[in-house]
Amino acid sequence: MTTDGSKVIAEFLALFAQRDASKLAPYFHPDIVFQNYGDGEVRGRDNLVDVWAGVFRNFEQVDFTTLHSAVNGDLVIEEQVHGLALPGRKLASIKNMAIYRLRDGRIVEWRDYSNSAYARTLL
Repeated sequence: MTTDGSKVIAEFLALFAQRDASKLAPYFHPDIVFQNYGDGEVRGRDNLVDVWAGVFRNFEQVDFTTLHSAVNGDLVIEEQVHGLALPGRKLASIKNMAIYRLRDGRIVEWRDYSNSAYARTLL
């Protein structure tokens, strides 16, 4: 696994299409803090893996695409489209801003900003 910020995040996001939370775990620092605004904060690698395992159980398709990326040292900021599809439903494209901070080549902070009310209407 590389420690270059943009490459770490690109490798990480490519895994979402596989819908296997255990494959995300190596990218999470043990002390990771995840904040998806509108939801409660999630602390710790195991807890975050559990969150994504639940997402993958609920959604038939999960795909993250980066539109733009800015990197400054250990900070990666990305404009993304999160593609989510519930079973039997078409893919909903949800615009998102993600902020990642890396430590030792792993994500230690992750904040997602999206319009959750709009996302619900798409899903």
